[in-house]
Amino acid sequence: MNVATGVVLAAGEGTRLRPLTHNRPKTMLPAADRPILEHVLDVLVEAGIERLCLVVGYQRERVQEHFGHAYRDVPISYVHQEKQLGSGHALQQADGDIEGPVLVLNGDRVIDERIVDDTLDTFDGRPTVAVLDHPTPSEYGAVEVDGDRLVELVEKPDSDEYGLINAGVYAFDTDVFDAIERTPRREGELQLPDVIGTLMDDGEVRAARTDGLWVDATYPWDLLYLTRKLLAEGRVDLPERGESGVWVADSARVHEDATLQAPVVVGPDAEIAAGAVLGPNVVVGRNATVGSNATVEDALLDADTRVGAGSTLIDCVAGQSVTVGAGTVVPGGPADVRVGTSVFETQRLGAVLADRASVGGGVTVAPGTLVGADATVGDGATIAGWIENDVEVVR
Repeated sequence: MNVATGVVLAAGEGTRLRPLTHNRPKTMLPAADRPILEHVLDVLVEAGIERLCLVVGYQRERVQEHFGHAYRDVPISYVHQEKQLGSGHALQQADGDIEGPVLVLNGDRVIDERIVDDTLDTFDGRPTVAVLDHPTPSEYGAVEVDGDRLVELVEKPDSDEYGLINAGVYAFDTDVFDAIERTPRREGELQLPDVIGTLMDDGEVRAARTDGLWVDATYPWDLLYLTRKLLAEGRVDLPERGESGVWVADSARVHEDATLQAPVVVGPDAEIAAGAVLGPNVVVGRNATVGSNATVEDALLDADTRVGAGSTLIDCVAGQSVTVGAGTVVPGGPADVRVGTSVFETQRLGAVLADRASVGGGVTVAPGTLVGADATVGDGATIAGWIENDVEVVR
């Protein structure tokens, strides 16, 4: 059955990715050389989707200003989820904006095109859910299937005895909106898995068995993992230059005495100074600068970030317009990282430097440190743990 419209759920903040989401939604955080949401839309365009509907909410202006009214010549409409009350509620906002069958997926998860293709190939008018093998189904929604029929869906089960998870890619007829209306809310929220339960009560829900890249960036260190995966697969929107795995924009300036160790990306208008060593697994964003003799490894540097001479950044995520002074050291993980009230042990994370953070020269950054947006760290300081947004740390 032909499906022409793709609905992308992109309204959430991504609270577990704070402080990176202080100024922008999770979907607009970088994955390799582009925002996560661009990778999602690429998959839909490649699958032949003819119209895109984005459900936006938190910091929605960042999404709408970036994409405008079309992406790769495919028209985009926007609907607003004013309060983030669950994925089912998000889809409900698109009722009246779409006609005919629809493909629905999350805007904060990078997937293979084959997952979309398998879902569309399985869809015959009956509700269809993509399912795939995953080693830790307890973190997601586990499913049980009988042939191509979904027979059970359990949100975050207590064990990993289930072998399959709900991949978060769905195909529906417009009858789904009636099912949404009839689905009870839980704690004021309406989730798509609960809507699937209603549809299972109504009749058969099909399961599309699939595989391929499926990465959910839930925590800050996941952005580094996601970037490594995308670089390994060559999913970069720049031509390779010189050797395999090295992507340098035509407008970038890389000194002949700099060293680029694949895989590495240097974005448009970026500048890499003499003696700098980049890679492996490094992305330098648009108009970013890496100073002389700096070392950057397993790192994601977003647009307009400045790294001073002689600095070392390992396992580091730096947001937009971050400044790192000369001789500062982020030695890399593993580390115990506090996210909200939870502590995650031995994570591969050196530091997160949120948008417009300013870190002075000669600073020592303990593994697992999170520096908030617009925070300032003075020269020679030693920092660890969580540095709140807008605060100033002095030596």
